[in-house]
Amino acid sequence: MDALYDVAVVGAGPAGSAAALRALQLRPDARVVLLDAATFPRDKTCGDGVAAAVFDLLAALGVPGLEDLAPPVPRLRLRTPTGRVVDRACPRPNRVIPRLVFDAALAAAAVEKGAELRHHRVRRMDVRADRVVLDDEVAARVVVGADGANSVVRRLLGAPAPPPAAAAVAIRGYTAHDPGREALTIEYAQGPFPAYAWSFPVAGGGANVGYGVFDRRGSESRQVFLDALRRLLPGQEPDPSTVRGHHLPMSNGPRFHPDGRVLLAGDAAGTINPLTGEGIYDAVASGALAGQAAMAGAGAGAVHRGAMHRAFARHHRHSGVLARLMARPRFLDAAIVAAGAHQSVFDAAVDLGLARGTVPPAALALVLARLRP
Repeated sequence: MDALYDVAVVGAGPAGSAAALRALQLRPDARVVLLDAATFPRDKTCGDGVAAAVFDLLAALGVPGLEDLAPPVPRLRLRTPTGRVVDRACPRPNRVIPRLVFDAALAAAAVEKGAELRHHRVRRMDVRADRVVLDDEVAARVVVGADGANSVVRRLLGAPAPPPAAAAVAIRGYTAHDPGREALTIEYAQGPFPAYAWSFPVAGGGANVGYGVFDRRGSESRQVFLDALRRLLPGQEPDPSTVRGHHLPMSNGPRFHPDGRVLLAGDAAGTINPLTGEGIYDAVASGALAGQAAMAGAGAGAVHRGAMHRAFARHHRHSGVLARLMARPRFLDAAIVAAGAHQSVFDAAVDLGLARGTVPPAALALVLARLRP
């Protein structure tokens, strides 16, 4: 067995890389290992949208300039099933960066700061009084589980599965059709469960397109999802070889941050935004908090739970309530109309759906005014 690491991070995506970066930022001499079942660069099923606020988090971790990986996409366009539309410039432009590129850049930044990146698939975990041992090969004072929606670390901790209403199901593909460089487009779908199709322009031409349902009870076959995508985004047929399915554990599900030497971050911690399905901001933010908490050793779990509560509790409450309201067609229409009429409502919605925002009372009042007969 190798010498004892200070931190072993399982999963080298945005949450895992952020955890490694923060641990090394606090203690440049720390022994940090990133373990991933894949070799980089590797694809990850995702919409590829990276919110402007993500780059602020990365710059604070000592990784500036990643916004240069893709051109800015200044606008966001939303359309409801009844035809209400808002199309506005965001407070700051977002980017569309394929995860093949974005995740590799983050992992490389962690390695440059001193992390060791190892190709290793974790299968077993032994939590001891003074360390955690993975597969009888890797021992660390603290382990951060950042291994995604199907997290092995989360399962080995005995965490409950998210309830159906707190798990989204989606497909994603790439189309050669060029929708234009100006806007991230979301087309909401009719149906018993909240759902939408998206089209996000990719640098060099084409777009990342997909369709997702924000409740696992609305899960259908791949073909049903593709048919819905064609209806909502005619002419943007994805290349069949690029179509992948995935599920997303959302932040309106039960919290699971146990005490001890094993922490969870990103999708493994169920941090997906229930309004938008956005997960990269929450992954980087929660990963950085995990990297900081890892310095506490045996007390890391309690430190991480407290930090996550302080950072996310209010946002999670607001986004959870709004997600339930947005499932009602009348409220969705009212919100889109209000966002089209008032920049303040639109900006609040962007902050709530793509970062860590909350609902300003004045913005909510403007939405509710649209519900009056």
